[in-house]
Amino acid sequence: MAVPTALRSLRHRNYRLWAVADFVSVTGTWAQVLGVNWLILSITGSATSVGVSLVLQALPTLFLGLWGGSLADRLPSRPVVLTAQVAQAVLAAVLAVITMGGEPGSVIPIYTIMAVSGVVNAVTGPALGRFGAEVVPPEDLPNAMALGSVISSGARILGMSLAGALLPLTGTAGLFVVNALSFLAVIVAVLGMRRRELHVLAYAESPRELGVREGVRYVFRTPWLLVLLALAFVLGSLGRNYQVTMAAMSAGPLHAGAPGYGLLSTVFAIGTVIGGAVAAYRERLTVPLLLGAAMLASVAQTVSGLMPGLGSFAALMLPIAASAVLLDTIVAARAQLDSPDHMRGRVIAVLGVVSAASGALGGPLLGHLSDTFGPRAALLIGGLATVTGTLLAAAAFARIFGLPRTAAVRRPAEIVVPEPAYQQAS
Repeated sequence: MAVPTALRSLRHRNYRLWAVADFVSVTGTWAQVLGVNWLILSITGSATSVGVSLVLQALPTLFLGLWGGSLADRLPSRPVVLTAQVAQAVLAAVLAVITMGGEPGSVIPIYTIMAVSGVVNAVTGPALGRFGAEVVPPEDLPNAMALGSVISSGARILGMSLAGALLPLTGTAGLFVVNALSFLAVIVAVLGMRRRELHVLAYAESPRELGVREGVRYVFRTPWLLVLLALAFVLGSLGRNYQVTMAAMSAGPLHAGAPGYGLLSTVFAIGTVIGGAVAAYRERLTVPLLLGAAMLASVAQTVSGLMPGLGSFAALMLPIAASAVLLDTIVAARAQLDSPDHMRGRVIAVLGVVSAASGALGGPLLGHLSDTFGPRAALLIGGLATVTGTLLAAAAFARIFGLPRTAAVRRPAEIVVPEPAYQQAS
């Protein structure tokens, strides 16, 4: 029986195992996210304290992410991934033990575990991304990434719903136990994969090619990658922190309160599933498609600041969320597929650093704009900035690829860099 184009990655047994494990693991992760936030808020009564825990998890990526990328390009991905899952399971179990007797008297132990978890993510995250690219052949990697977005969105919804159901029954300790057990799914899946069907990426042949400095040099010597990262940063900082702007609009001009914010969050989650499905149906994820999605998200964000009511504002969240997932998928696919195998871990690490930096900058900036000029103005300013960034990126891509400004036949993504060579695992 023929497999639909949108599901072609599921033809591969290793990817099927990976997809199921990813769904289980992300579900547990979001259950713990809500548990940690609730726990910190219960102990301190301060929303700022919740923000501190998010910063503690993000900072290690900014400072250690590139070293994690270098590690991913040095070592086989499989044992690193297994080690990371064991470490995260242990940290979640420690959280469960700490909270089984009730709320701890201080947030310091919680902050410490969040910081250690951030370090684990920073050091092993690039290897996880590299291994995810090895479970499918290169021609199916964009589809696997798109399906991964759908899986993550669905798991996020399930994880949040599960947390809401379990929290009154088990307390936060039950949520942490769920997360600890969810990492076992990844461990079992990785151990159950057929090694001969893994598409192992080539590693650097000399120590000189393995360092962080060499990875940074590669990025700065690759103009198309710099433009891609710059666009991702602008869109990520001023056009992707929707949790801030949705909350500000709900509490302010829309007068919708917490129920309205919950509705917007649900609509946004549905939009992310739609975006993942659109990406999955595409045979190729190209630069023109990236620019189109960026412009759609930017224009929709700008217009959303003018919407008079909750319904019209929520309607625009669908294309914005769908475009956001499409953007993430295309950026990750092009950055990985158009870079050499032995640089893959460091490229993934740079993507992680850019994502962390854009979140760290964009969230407070949009919050400040909302407080100073109002949420509508924040959306307008951010939207106009991302429209400008998209137009500049389009011009830069045209210049880099040597295309006439009026050319519309040859697409940049088809002439960037030859697809990398993969070697089959024995």
